Amino acid sequence: MQIFDRTIREILNQNLEKLEAKFRSDVIFYYGEIHPSYEKLFRDFIENLKEEPTGNERLTILLNTPGGSAETVEKMVEIIRHHYKEVFFVVPDYAMSAGTIFCMSGDKIFMDYSSSLGPIDPQVFNGTTYVPALGYLDKVNELLERARDGTLTQAEFLILQNQDLAMLRSYEQARDLTITLLKNWLVSYKFKEWTEHKSDPMKIGQPVSDEEKQQRAEEIADMLGNNKIWHSHGRMINISKLQSVLRLEIEDYSEQTDLRTLIRNYNDLLTEFIARNGNKVFLHSRKYF
Repeated sequence: MQIFDRTIREILNQNLEKLEAKFRSDVIFYYGEIHPSYEKLFRDFIENLKEEPTGNERLTILLNTPGGSAETVEKMVEIIRHHYKEVFFVVPDYAMSAGTIFCMSGDKIFMDYSSSLGPIDPQVFNGTTYVPALGYLDKVNELLERARDGTLTQAEFLILQNQDLAMLRSYEQARDLTITLLKNWLVSYKFKEWTEHKSDPMKIGQPVSDEEKQQRAEEIADMLGNNKIWHSHGRMINISKLQSVLRLEIEDYSEQTDLRTLIRNYNDLLTEFIARNGNKVFLHSRKYF
């Protein structure tokens, strides 16, 4: 088994080296939940990679995550941007919730037809587990609306009466933080080279103002956080919907056979290795396995 694992590691390291050459950047792989307890691990991981002076100012992140803490995403972005001027995200499978927020901090997002992002319903800790905040807020707002209409049942009144107001406020704060982060990062990074209109038929070729960038970022944040559109926190949003519904620019490598093969050979082998070993979180770089 040790020989087998050693062989797998050698193949993965070789594939990672090819990805670094392809993207002309440092490349890392992140798998698992985005949790506050991993912040120092991630900091040390990035610092370890930067100890070798390659001169790379670009980082490419292959991301596989069900989501997690928006606050942790903010800290991870601060760490990355301290060391790199340009950041690319590659989503071979899925990056949900906080993972989607993480991707929005990148200069480019690479996906193929089978990749998915998710709604940005922030995950908050309720004392036992992480739960989607917007689901709670939507239900409470629905009950409040029924109370205003005079159609609230006694059972619903009891449910509303038993809500923890401090907890609900924390959910609102998590929602507001999520939207603020996404808007700031889109304008600062994703939209930084967006200088003229490309899709609006009334404005094609015209210069894009900072105010228009802010408006587009707010539209995207509002749509990604709108449960009435997606209906489910776990909804998989593919590249087609991101491009047509959100009008978000995504680097589509579906038809780039060489790049798609390289990404899948690396990602699929590594995720199988992780599953076999039962790892909850896994980081990989040319200096860390």
